[in-house]
Amino acid sequence: MLASRVRAIHARPPLRPTPLRTQSSRFRWYSQQPAKQSDLSSQPAFSAQRYLQHTAFTVDFFRRFVKFTAIGLFAVGLSTWTAFEGAHMYVESVKLALNTDPDVRKWEWDVEAERWARGRSGGTDPGLSFKGRHAVRAAWMAQNWGIGSSDIAPAGGMSGKASPGNSNGGLNVVEARLVIAQAFLAVALDYAAKHPDKLLPHTMVELRQRNASILEHMGTKEALFAARRDLEKVWAGQPGRGIDAARTALKLGDLNQRLGDGEDAMAWWARSVQLTQEQDSSKPIEIPPPVPSSAPSSPLAQRTLITTLVSLSAFYATSGQLKQAQAVEESALDLLRSIPQPKSFETAAPSEALHALYILHRSSLLSIHLAEVLYALRNKQPTSMEWLARAAESSERVALTLTGLPPVHPDAPQSRIPHPPSSETPLIPSYAKSAFMQKPASSLLRDARRTAAEAWNLMGLLIEASDAPESQKRAFECYERAVGWAGVAHDRAGGVAKAGEGITEVEWKALWNNYVRTRNTVKNIGSK
Repeated sequence: MLASRVRAIHARPPLRPTPLRTQSSRFRWYSQQPAKQSDLSSQPAFSAQRYLQHTAFTVDFFRRFVKFTAIGLFAVGLSTWTAFEGAHMYVESVKLALNTDPDVRKWEWDVEAERWARGRSGGTDPGLSFKGRHAVRAAWMAQNWGIGSSDIAPAGGMSGKASPGNSNGGLNVVEARLVIAQAFLAVALDYAAKHPDKLLPHTMVELRQRNASILEHMGTKEALFAARRDLEKVWAGQPGRGIDAARTALKLGDLNQRLGDGEDAMAWWARSVQLTQEQDSSKPIEIPPPVPSSAPSSPLAQRTLITTLVSLSAFYATSGQLKQAQAVEESALDLLRSIPQPKSFETAAPSEALHALYILHRSSLLSIHLAEVLYALRNKQPTSMEWLARAAESSERVALTLTGLPPVHPDAPQSRIPHPPSSETPLIPSYAKSAFMQKPASSLLRDARRTAAEAWNLMGLLIEASDAPESQKRAFECYERAVGWAGVAHDRAGGVAKAGEGITEVEWKALWNNYVRTRNTVKNIGSK
């Protein structure tokens, strides 16, 4: 029994340990590697297998490069498109929104604001379609935000002479932002002309008004002719009554005067004066227009009327009709005194204060005109000096109020010495942040600074021409104040001043030369 079991055990095949599959496969992989390396090393340098491996690596590299480049370009394009559309939606919803301030509406600053083919609920007219609306908003951006450069560009196709300050070595040049804005408006106007049935009734008129305004700012002769054509079409599309027609007539009068057509300018100004008195333009107009005995009730009509009278005064004075100029200026100043003014600019509502400051500045312009006319008519010098002093005081008050500065010197409150010039102080926030008052307030501040500089410069000339004692010192003080209002620092370190906004290089050189000449004279007198 035992013997049979022993024999059976010896008869079985011997048991062998079965290695794990992972261990055997890992062993085989490691054991085969040296063989492959030895195989590659034993291959020729220019074998087909080597070429295939390098080609596969290169193809895989470029495949990944193209893939990630495409992803990057898509991300950049998506970000750019989002920013582009976001800017357009911001302009549409915020900058071109309807006015919601009742105080602004009361003083009609919303009516005077630029209109960019507005829709019924604000923004742009939906009838202009995607392309036309984007073109209008792009024109707004170019004009108001600029194009990232302050360079000037050739006025393509404009062969007329450039206006003073817009020429560069005989080449007609304009601001690049105006060229771009006008190009975008041309796209919108082209679409509007092809699809008039889709537009709101006022869209084409507003597009032409904006186009004419940009062309007028370009300043070249051909641009002025084009602006006049646009405004004549605007006038033809208006009913011939109301404040909008009066403003159009005023602009046509100013354009004709710039183009040298005095008779047409006088006729348009007469229409403007007539329309501000709420009269129908179909009635015969009186040329030359008389100064009304009373101001209209509408704030915008008041501003339009006084601006027309300032243009009429300047035309009479520059054309040698001094007696007529004096009559218009004196009557216009009497009319301005009849317009109620707020008791205090600081406590008045911003829109009311801006209206009063506008009237005050126009009175300073008329005072300068009257001072020059009286001097040309050989009147006594003190009379001209008095009007210039009034003009300087009024203009400075306008500039200081708009910038929130006190009217007296901060270091000597009880002194009669006025506040130093503030040619670089910005607008106060109530105007700077207002969509409807920011632009007229900025323009008024620029004009007030320029008027103050002109008044002080003219006073310096009159004092310097007199034989009064210490005339050179007094003239130098006037020129110094004129330069302070007209110039700005050349750099942040406060270098030599340069011409500020609204001051041409010709005007700045005249002011600076007067200042330097009298400064040297005063120094020489003091050193003796």
